[in-house]
Amino acid sequence: MKNLDRCFVGTRKGLFVLERRAGRLVVKRTEFLGAQVSMVLYDPRQNTLLVAIKHGHFGAKLHRSTDQGATFEEIAAPVFPPKPEGVSDIDPIRKTERKWSVEQIWSLEVGGNAGELWLGTLPGGLFRSTDFGASWQLNRPLWDHPARSKWFGGGYDSPGIHSILVNPHNAADVYIGVSCGGLWRTLDGGETWQLATAGMVAEYMPPNLQTQGETQDPHRVAMCKAHPNVMWCQHHSSAYRTDDGGANWKELKALRPSRFGFAVAACPADPNTAWFVPAIKDEVRLPVDGKVTVARTTNGGKSFDVFSKGLPQEHAYDLVYRHGLDADSEGGALLMGSTTGSLWESFDGGESWNTVSNHLPPIYCVAWGYR
Repeated sequence: MKNLDRCFVGTRKGLFVLERRAGRLVVKRTEFLGAQVSMVLYDPRQNTLLVAIKHGHFGAKLHRSTDQGATFEEIAAPVFPPKPEGVSDIDPIRKTERKWSVEQIWSLEVGGNAGELWLGTLPGGLFRSTDFGASWQLNRPLWDHPARSKWFGGGYDSPGIHSILVNPHNAADVYIGVSCGGLWRTLDGGETWQLATAGMVAEYMPPNLQTQGETQDPHRVAMCKAHPNVMWCQHHSSAYRTDDGGANWKELKALRPSRFGFAVAACPADPNTAWFVPAIKDEVRLPVDGKVTVARTTNGGKSFDVFSKGLPQEHAYDLVYRHGLDADSEGGALLMGSTTGSLWESFDGGESWNTVSNHLPPIYCVAWGYR
């Protein structure tokens, strides 16, 4: 295990850069203090950090650092084209006209080609850059797909792209997860898209529509980098695993103490290992029984161990968001941040946890600084 001496934490009140001193991660500096950091991405190809900011009135902004967060420069943010006159884009639930403007940058991922980056937004736009983020292009085949008219918001008013998965062995093979809009796959770099939701069930939909792909709510999807056909999904209604690239998903009925949650991390090296953070669903959205736990499987989801050592076990109200859990490149170290501003790290595959801080703002995303 190596390269775990720095991490980046995006919160409701800024970016926190932590470094290890005397064996402990401590806050070295803060950036964008007071601004909501919706996503962070460390790109090891150029030792570059990308930080997405949600400024509310001023819109979504992107910043880049080439010195591990010591300094930043603002770079181009994605922009939707003007909506053509006469074009109607109605939300199927709220029955209101959708705005063609970036509310929030919700996902960032390194592409498989030189200079390539992928970016997902609310309201459900997928953008691609071929120049390390200097410019962005909207993926029109997905944006113009007829099925997008069925997408709708879950926790947000608008549907959003929160998960982008790139096959390490094939840059043209890309998946995107949409809440609520299903899981989509392209095999030609974004020219065409197909649903990859067979086996998922949306219990919140009417019985005759529960298997409809365009309205599934995969809260988070994670890929095993060494075996990219193996993916894990924390869905609104349950948890799933596929070993055939999304052609078929199998429900993880052994997950406990709950199959609801937001975060999931796949071991990059072992296709049988993944971590989930169970919670109580819908209006409650809290840890089960007021205890923060992490569930791990090492046998492909046939069974799970539930770990709590070092985590709060009484009157705990921590929720771990979609991007609040990150595994290192070997899968032995984990970083986890919660809505109460707690940050933990584990060096034994999640079996025990060390508290880094209990006093950060609500945490939206975490990332190891080296992979």
